[in-house]
Amino acid sequence: MLTTLQTSYTDTRAGDLAWQLGGEPLPALAVRDIGLDDGTGRSDAFGGTLQLRLLGASHQVVLAAGPGDCLETVACLPGRRTPLPARVAEQVAGWEYEFAARIEELPPHVFAARAQELLALVEGHPRALAGVFPGDPSAFTALVAHCGDRRVHWRTWHAYPQEGRLVCTRSSLSLRRTVDAAGGRVGHGGHSGRGSARHNDPEPQAEW
Repeated sequence: MLTTLQTSYTDTRAGDLAWQLGGEPLPALAVRDIGLDDGTGRSDAFGGTLQLRLLGASHQVVLAAGPGDCLETVACLPGRRTPLPARVAEQVAGWEYEFAARIEELPPHVFAARAQELLALVEGHPRALAGVFPGDPSAFTALVAHCGDRRVHWRTWHAYPQEGRLVCTRSSLSLRRTVDAAGGRVGHGGHSGRGSARHNDPEPQAEW
């Protein structure tokens, strides 16, 4: 899903973005709700939804499923001046959460081509959302999600053409593994007892 954001592109910088896990949903310019099912309408072990939220040159992802809820924010947050972490691994609400970020610095012609490649990926993807700012087709924020066997993961791209910088993030939530004390079996926390369901939507193929 590709949309034009009804707002001006403010002169933000890639270095202003901060990461946060938890908190509350912020006002969004575009939202897409994704049901975590196998395409047949049957809920899988997650039994919930994933919400992609565009905040402008930033994003939120909200998971309401499985053993507990989780909210990720990458945005210009008041009071936060530290750069995006290169890598984070935490346990939250029955999930194993991982986050990674990097910044690509590209010359103008390469930046424009990369932007069009990513927007084409998002436009045709069943579990994606992207917003383009008026006046510059290379100024955009995009998110692509994928749901697999007891795991949800997503990628995001935040484009800053005035700097020639592309902020790329990868995140995942996996059901936490637990051990059955009686039988010594390794299982997954939050499993409802139903068989797992795999999803047929394509894995995002673009680099970062």
